[in-house]
Amino acid sequence: MALVVAQEVPTSSSMAVPHGPAGVGQARHRMRAQLRAGGVPDSVIDDAVLILSELLSNACKHGRPLGDAPAGDGDVRAAWRVDQQGRLVVEVTDGGGPTRPAPSTPSVTAHGGRGLNIIAALADDWGVRDEVPGEVTVWVVVHAALYDGAMGHRRDDFAARVTAPAVSEIPGLGFADAFDDLD
Repeated sequence: MALVVAQEVPTSSSMAVPHGPAGVGQARHRMRAQLRAGGVPDSVIDDAVLILSELLSNACKHGRPLGDAPAGDGDVRAAWRVDQQGRLVVEVTDGGGPTRPAPSTPSVTAHGGRGLNIIAALADDWGVRDEVPGEVTVWVVVHAALYDGAMGHRRDDFAARVTAPAVSEIPGLGFADAFDDLD
């Protein structure tokens, strides 16, 4: 007599994404559909999709495609999985670049440079693996325990920490005062 144990199959996927902006949307849509079908909460999916977008954008901007393809040709690899502990792990692998991925401190007027800071704010953990010659993988862990289901979003939500105060909360500035210069 054989004993069969039912086990939930982890949600996972890996895909080749064109080195350039063309495949980013396709990867986001596939991730969203697969994670939703796997029962992952929407708040976790939203963060994961944003993280995937940032990682793919960085790979296309700063990294080379995998293999010997010239920049703009070839692919990078996107992967995600929900492990047995319920952690969503997102990875993007490219052919490496002139620098190692690291958060920067862009000026207020800079048009970029905030991606890894956004990832660090949204993620439970992240890092870089480059043991395989010719490959650099940036991995990110989003853990479902960071979410408050009653509130429907992260308790330490990134947007809540960077949002400006309401005009009514700024001392000495009334609602009408905000429009004085708009003649």
